[in-house]
Amino acid sequence: MSPTVLRVLISGGGIAGNALAFWLAKQGHIVTVVERFPHLRATGLQLDLRGPGIQVLKKMGLEEAFRARAAPEQGMQVVDKSARRRAYFPANKSGSGKQSLTSEFEIMRGDLCRLLYDAARGCENPPRYVFGTAVESFEQNKNGSSVEVRFENGQRDSFDLLVGADGQWSRTRRMMLGIGPTDGMQRIPGFHIAYFTMPLPMQKGEECLATTYMAPGRRGFMTRRHSPDKVQVMLTSKTDPDRLQSVPRGDVEQEKEAMADIFRGAGWITEDVIEGMRAAEDFYCERIGLVKVPRWSSGHVALVGDAAHCPTVLSGMGTTCAMVGAYILAGEIGRYSVSGSGNGEPDGLEAALKRYEETLRPFVDGMQEGILERADSQWVLSGSAFGVELWNCLMGLVSFFRINIAEVFGIRETVKGWNLPDYEVLRE
Repeated sequence: MSPTVLRVLISGGGIAGNALAFWLAKQGHIVTVVERFPHLRATGLQLDLRGPGIQVLKKMGLEEAFRARAAPEQGMQVVDKSARRRAYFPANKSGSGKQSLTSEFEIMRGDLCRLLYDAARGCENPPRYVFGTAVESFEQNKNGSSVEVRFENGQRDSFDLLVGADGQWSRTRRMMLGIGPTDGMQRIPGFHIAYFTMPLPMQKGEECLATTYMAPGRRGFMTRRHSPDKVQVMLTSKTDPDRLQSVPRGDVEQEKEAMADIFRGAGWITEDVIEGMRAAEDFYCERIGLVKVPRWSSGHVALVGDAAHCPTVLSGMGTTCAMVGAYILAGEIGRYSVSGSGNGEPDGLEAALKRYEETLRPFVDGMQEGILERADSQWVLSGSAFGVELWNCLMGLVSFFRINIAEVFGIRETVKGWNLPDYEVLRE
C-alpha cells in the first residue's frame, strides 16, 4: 500500500516550522510554509542545542553543517562592577558529558534558521514557501477531513493539516483553542529580557566569551562575543511594579526608554550598553512567560514549538524543545501515513496528533517544571548590593570546585525515564 500523501500548511518559518517542513517534505508530503515576514527571518541572537536536540540534529544529517556555522563562544565569565573576573566556566568541547552554560552546539538563530531552510529546500519534494502573508482564519469542514484556510492576502486554500509554528504569541493557538485573554501564556510579572547587538571591536588577546554582570535592583546583563566587531547584549530585569506593563509590546522606542530607565546607574559598562541599545536596529524586548495549554491539537490543526509549549529562555531548552517537537510530530504523522489506515482508528491523522502530544508532553513538562518558582527567586536576580556580592562569591565557588553551572541554573537536558523515540519512517 502506498503511503498517504498529505497537504500540510505550516504557519511560521522559524526554527520549529523549518524543521517540521524538512521532515515532512522528506517523507514526500506536499508542504506549504507561510511566513508573515517578507523574507526568511534569519535574524536573532545566539541559541543552543542540548540533549535530545543534538540527537535530532544528527538524525537530520546536519551536524557537520551546524558545526561549520557554530558560534565561537569558549565559555562564560562573571564580572563585578570593577570589571574583575569572579568566576569562569569553560564550554564542554569534549564531545561527551553534560553541557556547560555554553553548549558545544552554540549558533546564531539566523544561521540555524537558514540551515534548516536550506535543508528543507534541498529535499527531493521541497516545501513551497509563501512570504509576506499569514493565516487570517481557518475552518475545519464538517466531517473533519480538511481545513479551509483564508490568508491575509485574500487567498483561500484547503489542507489536510494546519500546523501553527508561529511562536509564543501564536495566532493559530488563539484561533484553535479560543481560550481567552491569557491565551495560555503564564506571564512572569515584571520579568523582561531585551536583546540587541552593538558595535564593540575585539581587543588584542580577548577571548570569545559570554560575560555576565549582576547589579542591585534585580538587574543584570550578559554580553556575548560572536564577531570581531560586535557583541550581543541581553538585558534582564525583574521589576515591581512592572515598568513595562503599560508599554505596548513591539513599541520599540517606548521599550528602549523603559529599559534605559531600569538600567540607568547599574554600574560597570551599563551607560555604554544603554547608548548601544538606543542605536540598535535589531532590538527586541521579550515578556517572559510559559505557554501551557490543555491540548496541542484540535481535529486537523496542531501546534509545535513555542506555539505549543514555550518553556521560556530561563529553561535554556526552547530551541531543543522546538527541534524535538518537530521531529516527534513528523514521526507520528509518518507512522499514520505509511499505515494507510491510522491503525484502524476512525481518524488516523487525529490519532497521530494525539500520540504526538502523549509522547512529547512528559519531556516538555520536565523542561517547564519549576520555571515560575525559579524566576521569582532572589537567586536569579538579587535586589541588594549584598545579594549581588553573595551571588558573585557563590559563582566563584561553583567555578573553583568545577560544579556544572548549567545544573546550578536549573537547565535540564533530560527527563528521567524519557527517551527520544526512533521513527523508522524518518531514517535516511
